[in-house]
Amino acid sequence: MPLLTIITITYNAERYLPRTLKSAEKALSKLADKTVVEYLIIDGGSKDNTLTIASQFDFIAKVISEPDRGLYDAMNKGLNLATGKYLWFLNAGDQVQDENILSQLISAFESNADVYYSDALLVREDGSEVGLRSKFTPHDLPKNLTWKDFALGMKVCHQSFIAKKEIAPQYDYTNLSADIDWEISCLKNSKKTQYLDFVLCRYLMGGLSIQNHRRSLLDRFNVLKKHFGLIPSLWNHGIIFWRGFWFARKNGKYW
Repeated sequence: MPLLTIITITYNAERYLPRTLKSAEKALSKLADKTVVEYLIIDGGSKDNTLTIASQFDFIAKVISEPDRGLYDAMNKGLNLATGKYLWFLNAGDQVQDENILSQLISAFESNADVYYSDALLVREDGSEVGLRSKFTPHDLPKNLTWKDFALGMKVCHQSFIAKKEIAPQYDYTNLSADIDWEISCLKNSKKTQYLDFVLCRYLMGGLSIQNHRRSLLDRFNVLKKHFGLIPSLWNHGIIFWRGFWFARKNGKYW
């Protein structure tokens, strides 16, 4: 059984997929035993050259291409197909931070934590760096993370959050903030959560929740209400908006 399954979701991603796969290829080249990592691509039935690009990388264990009900439905397919002990979702356009990350990560797995997490480096489409997520957004990154830290929203970038498959639930594919719900649920199930002092990924800004911002905010409220209750979530959303307003006023638009 592989130690780690990396899952990349694609749909007409020919523009972004090469940077993701090339970063993984470099990191895999540093591993003495490459079989400890399984790589899956779950595609939504692309009509461009996405599948042709994927076929050029021989480390990919499986490619599934078929219509789906959206991003989180595709992520559920990847989760169900994964045979690795740990799951890492790295979507088209995102990158393994550097060539040493997989080696460092495999070594970190010796502690047998249920969840590993780190900061993420935010990048623009042209590859230019914006900065660490914990510095560029109002979300600081605690060293002793618990699910209660999510009371004010997404505390950890989804691409820098790795969980054991055995504790990972299915995503609610109808909710655009299903990644927050998933991380909270993983942390509730986790008996040991470990902070990594190295950055796992380069995160391409401008994902699904940004493209559908209004609905994403409502879905986020429903997730937080589910875990924290109605009144605390109403209060916390007031804090979220006030904090975001002052952060943006001081630092400029951050998302």
